[in-house]
Amino acid sequence: MSNFKELYESKIKTDLMKEFNYKSIMQVPRLEKIVINMGVGEGSHDDKFIEAAQKDLELIAGQKAIVTKARKSIAGFKLREGQPVGVKVTLRGENMYNFMEKLIKVSLPRVRDFRGISNHSFDGNGNYTLGIKEQLIFPEIEYDNVYKIRGMDIIFVTTAKSNEEAHSLLKAFGMPFKG
Repeated sequence: MSNFKELYESKIKTDLMKEFNYKSIMQVPRLEKIVINMGVGEGSHDDKFIEAAQKDLELIAGQKAIVTKARKSIAGFKLREGQPVGVKVTLRGENMYNFMEKLIKVSLPRVRDFRGISNHSFDGNGNYTLGIKEQLIFPEIEYDNVYKIRGMDIIFVTTAKSNEEAHSLLKAFGMPFKG
């Protein structure tokens, strides 16, 4: 069992029950999944970009990445329906907790001039989105093997009903929020 899952089961659940006065343990918010998405605009014209992004994301997440395709044709972007536009991974269970621990303890501290992450990236339904500018902050990625530096979105999907509950949950895991 990962350290973060043990932390949630032993400490975070009871702390959140006290903080929000839940009547049942089932009301306590939990992390459902983490989705990592990497958009590859040039991928619609060259397969090398998609393959490189897929390889990087698989190294970061530790699980197979799938290619996302365009749903609609957009003439202004020279994009046709069905063309590859990005890659994504959905993490659940043990992999999710392991990735979160690596992100908080290893990768985020490697960001240059890091002062914490925004408190304002919640969607109103208890989900949090974190944007990362380059994949080089992850220790699995070697600078020499990178085809192109690109960013990614990391979405934390929780069962929380409000932003305050989700903020408390992520803060209890050690998410470095500003202020």
